[in-house]
Amino acid sequence: MLRYVLKRLISLALSLAVASVVIFTVIEVAPGDPASFMLGVNAQPETLAALRTELGLDVSTPQRYLDWVGGMLVGDFGTSYTYRTPVAQMIADRLWVSLPLAIYALTLSTLIAFPVGIYAAARRGRPGDLAVMGATQLGIAVPNFWFAMMLVLIFAINLRLFNAGGFAGWDKGLWVGLHSLTLPAVALALPQAAILARVMRSALLDILGEDFMRTARAKGLSRRQALWRHGVRNALIPVLTIIGLQFSFLLAGSIIIEQVFYLPGLGRLVFQAISARDLIVVESVVMLLVFAVIAVNFLVDLAYAAVDPRLRGRT
Repeated sequence: MLRYVLKRLISLALSLAVASVVIFTVIEVAPGDPASFMLGVNAQPETLAALRTELGLDVSTPQRYLDWVGGMLVGDFGTSYTYRTPVAQMIADRLWVSLPLAIYALTLSTLIAFPVGIYAAARRGRPGDLAVMGATQLGIAVPNFWFAMMLVLIFAINLRLFNAGGFAGWDKGLWVGLHSLTLPAVALALPQAAILARVMRSALLDILGEDFMRTARAKGLSRRQALWRHGVRNALIPVLTIIGLQFSFLLAGSIIIEQVFYLPGLGRLVFQAISARDLIVVESVVMLLVFAVIAVNFLVDLAYAAVDPRLRGRT
């Protein structure tokens, strides 16, 4: 197991190194100079040169890359060109919205999908299974921002159970913060729950046809007992893959939902930074999200090895 973990850690480090080069290169070659954007087209050359020096844009591109990477390794993400505040502080403030939102949505998605997927697999071909498949197909087809607008219309405007947008803040209490994130979390969770339920059903149906499941039945276990004792655990590997991917998506891809509900999260921060040509913020946030994706995949690999020890010897 130790060798397995070390190999995965090396792979994680190499992936992060390659990702940092790609992110920096792609963002730096994008058209538009931050200093020119901030001062306007009529700026004097002397003023423009002074601002570029102040922002650290007058050094070579390789040196800027090394400064950026070296700073991140010690927790220094640089200073925002637009707000003139540390990027690390900006990310930390927004992360306390985006991360709980992603965890909240993933928890709801999993709590919905697991029982629904198991129910559908246990009743394959019956009306209950057909109803689940129809509902999940609808959940996949409908965009999450439409769910978000319907939730606002029903629960915020008509029933007045939730606010239509904004975030109250964690300083007002855990319940108040979770209450502010409930509608966005549900809007994010429903499409992901539909995907996860279908994967759970498909994985379980594959397992139910295996020889060891028939052997378990032959030894006297009922269909329900065989399903819960042997089927669910062996079906977890593809399900864990989807859960890992979903968490990465929920953390990095919630920009539309954050816009709908006016949440001060990482998605809105990236959107605002791109609009303001604040490259250091864009690079740092994207790199943080890439790290989150790679780290989650690393944890999923470890979960694979815990669920199926045979995988440890294949690396």
